[in-house]
Amino acid sequence: MNTSSSRTTTFTSPQRKTTSMCQHQPPCPSADSTDREAAHLVAHHPEQGWSLLCNGVLLFEDTGELLPDGQVIAPHRARVIAAA
Repeated sequence: MNTSSSRTTTFTSPQRKTTSMCQHQPPCPSADSTDREAAHLVAHHPEQGWSLLCNGVLLFEDTGELLPDGQVIAPHRARVIAAA
């Protein structure tokens, strides 16, 4: 009797496709563009402090961003200096 298994398991890591959700004409700026924040909103959740743009960028209310490739963009709001 042969006790070896004929089953094999192949593991593949999930791959993210970077397809744009944008169907606007003219198309919104890509997530790689410097003007990426000009893309249209797809979802807006002010109670949670974030918005999703049609180019896949997550915008946070502190002006930070999370790009579709996982890159983090630090908040860039202007500093307010109080007068004494």
